[in-house]
Amino acid sequence: MAEKTPNQQLAEKLLFKPAYVGDKSAAVKQEAHAFAEGYKKFLDAGKTEREVAAESEQMLKDAGYQQFDPKKTYAPGDKVYFSQLGKAIVASTIGTRSFEDGFHLVIAHTDSPRLDLRPTPLYESDHFSYFKTHYYGGIRKYQWGTMPLAIHGVFSRADGTTVSVNVGEDENDPVFCITDLLPHLGAEQSERKLSDGIRAEELNILIGSDAVDDEEVKEAVKLNTMILLNEKYGITEKDFARAEIEIVPAYKSRDVGFDRSMIGGYGHDDRVDAYPALMAEIATKNPAFTTVCVLTDKEEIGSDGVTGMQSMYVFHFMQELCRTAGQDDIIAFRNSVCLSADVTAAYDPSWASAFEPMNGTYAGRGIALFKYTGSRGKSAANDASAELVGYVTRMMDADDVAWQIGELGRLDLGGGGTIAKYVANRGIPVIDIGVPVLSMHSPFEVIHKTDLYMAYRAFVLFNQAAE
Repeated sequence: MAEKTPNQQLAEKLLFKPAYVGDKSAAVKQEAHAFAEGYKKFLDAGKTEREVAAESEQMLKDAGYQQFDPKKTYAPGDKVYFSQLGKAIVASTIGTRSFEDGFHLVIAHTDSPRLDLRPTPLYESDHFSYFKTHYYGGIRKYQWGTMPLAIHGVFSRADGTTVSVNVGEDENDPVFCITDLLPHLGAEQSERKLSDGIRAEELNILIGSDAVDDEEVKEAVKLNTMILLNEKYGITEKDFARAEIEIVPAYKSRDVGFDRSMIGGYGHDDRVDAYPALMAEIATKNPAFTTVCVLTDKEEIGSDGVTGMQSMYVFHFMQELCRTAGQDDIIAFRNSVCLSADVTAAYDPSWASAFEPMNGTYAGRGIALFKYTGSRGKSAANDASAELVGYVTRMMDADDVAWQIGELGRLDLGGGGTIAKYVANRGIPVIDIGVPVLSMHSPFEVIHKTDLYMAYRAFVLFNQAAE
């Protein structure tokens, strides 16, 4: 091989272009494939925020975490967790340094765009029974038609007991669907804008067609459906008003590509960051700074509500740790650092006009940092400082963790947000970092396995950082 010219050497030293991780290291590629197997199981086990919280809680218990007691004083190395109303999880490893020296937080969200049942969802029309839905988060409605769907959730019954529902995931289960017009009769529909291809009021779930054998019953199909639900779950129609029922794709995650380098499935946003964050927290041993891993809810609709990051539940946990140790929580917050672990759009060559190639983030080039999000003139963004970007990138460079940095698409085309600004509002420096996703917010998103693995390695480094 010819010796590199001085200018080639300078180019290597001075210029920066993230490389495709798999091209640089076969060993890393193998490690990424192995790590991805656990992630696929996690993704399939948790298609709703409640299911992710339950799965995560069990993983934490199996790893030796104890239920947090706000009145107890904890020692370095102790591992604690709590569940926020069964929908969000907070886990922590107590560090050797004072709480006033700051916490290291990694926060991901576990809710994903989906369809929810409306408060009065069940109806009959022309010998079919249906559920009416209300979409949750930023979906593209036309993507949800003509695919197998599953029903997940809980009913709170009249007697105060709760019953869980999960139908459509087992291969022997029935599935459900939203019907669409055949092309032969679709001329008028084809004149609609793409966003109206299937409208919100047309997102109705087909759930049955058999009727009770009684000519005197006016809604015989609806009644037959309700009888089946009553026999299996002990509910009446009134109990839908006391339920949280979510409609999600019925298929499991799968490897994508002949080389199996990618994973396709529902809910990568943002469980592709939640899983490595949780695994990094579990792997943390005797950290200098107390770690706080948060798997939060409601990010897709603005982080509102008692399980979202605009609530105080995470910050109350940190304050309670400080209080029992006789330390100042304001000082602790000021010295803390947070990684807002959320996905971003991967550059898509098939839709290249939506991106700015120099500032895009690419599948397979490592974990992606975003100094700011928001829209247009950085509206509603957290804008991380140069010092914080430097701290995080130097840490990753020192351990050969592949990273890239970019923005969410072409300027003025759209935009997006994360939980970052809600953490920043508490006086805690925060930066967005996460896995790039193809077809984000669709029922079948795609991620690269090496990016998932680099997220895990980055979170481990951050948790174990001595400075």
